Amino acid sequence: MFEGHDPYLVALSVAIAILGGYTGFSLAARIRGTPGGSNRILLAGAAAFLAFGIWTMHFVGMLAAPLPPDTVYLVLPTIISFLICALVVGISLFFVSIGEPSLKRVISSAVLLGAGIASMHYVGIHGLSGHFAIEHDGVFVLLSVVVAMVTAYGGLRAFLAQQAGFRLVASSIAFGVAVSGMHYTAMAGMHFVPLAAGVHQHLGGGLAASQQILSIIVAVLSFVIAAGFLLSLVPDPRRQSLVPAIAGDLAPSADVLVPEPIATVAAPRMSMAPLGGVGRPPRPAPAPRLPVEGADGTHFIDIADVRSVRADAHYTRVHDGTRERMCPWSISEAEAQLDPALFMRVHRSHIVAIPHVALVRKEGDGAVIELDGISPHRVPVSRAKIAEVKARLGLSRRHA
Repeated sequence: MFEGHDPYLVALSVAIAILGGYTGFSLAARIRGTPGGSNRILLAGAAAFLAFGIWTMHFVGMLAAPLPPDTVYLVLPTIISFLICALVVGISLFFVSIGEPSLKRVISSAVLLGAGIASMHYVGIHGLSGHFAIEHDGVFVLLSVVVAMVTAYGGLRAFLAQQAGFRLVASSIAFGVAVSGMHYTAMAGMHFVPLAAGVHQHLGGGLAASQQILSIIVAVLSFVIAAGFLLSLVPDPRRQSLVPAIAGDLAPSADVLVPEPIATVAAPRMSMAPLGGVGRPPRPAPAPRLPVEGADGTHFIDIADVRSVRADAHYTRVHDGTRERMCPWSISEAEAQLDPALFMRVHRSHIVAIPHVALVRKEGDGAVIELDGISPHRVPVSRAKIAEVKARLGLSRRHA
């Protein structure tokens, strides 16, 4: 399969696919925890980096291949191959990042992602032009598509697994194997057939680029992917505001509220018995677990793992620090079932677990709370609830 290929460029192509996969999946992992329209930006960024990884890997692999010396690349098919790639990857990520990722949805996304990788490859191959024709072995074409779909499924399953940072590493490796495995399997079944003198396949006056120009473009995209990967490893600067100011240094910004240490053990429940025999009935005992819907049935999340509950029409979305899942309870029912010593409704559509609050910051007339976890996420706080949130967290403003 790698006969005649430059081994260093082959290794580089696989590394680029893995780095692009890691950057794209790390952005996609934040979609579920990001409220409002920001998740569209994250989805676009994730799709772009995955598409960059696929496209750049493909053309680094082409530079590693023993192509005829007069080969040039037609610009239009090359651009179309990237657009196909970006569109298909974006749709695939949308399917698994929005809503409950059922088995049917994951399989459909894997099939779509694998088909997109294969389409990008063969459209890009169609952009090769020179004194040759290209023939493909049908068995290798089918095998390359199967490799892309199967490994894409493995990458998506690893991405959806709840195993801390390991899931991103596993999914990015599987993604790199999917892209590079498909590419080099297809290349093994591709043959160049010399044409008669004076016949120039495909070119026909179309705009073309030499391998040197392609090398420059690929180098730039490789730099972008590497930069995105390194940026994805940089800690969130918002978390730095939680570090206490060193004596003599300037205090944090006035719009950042720093929580005092909170005991992890719940405070004793106050008796709800009515005074003088008159009042509301006693509050029922809090539920120890929350039900969430999965592809294979209803699961239950321990209350200690719940970070937030978000209203979603007549149901809710429960975030466990890793991702959101659908809960059959309404927001009002969830508020009634959860322990008020641990949970607080900070917005008409949001309930948060007080012990998991990592940061509170004012934004406009309201505020924003960040909850800890493998995938930290932010929850809005209504203006009317800011004082109560500060009281519950023991917050105080620090002055210089």
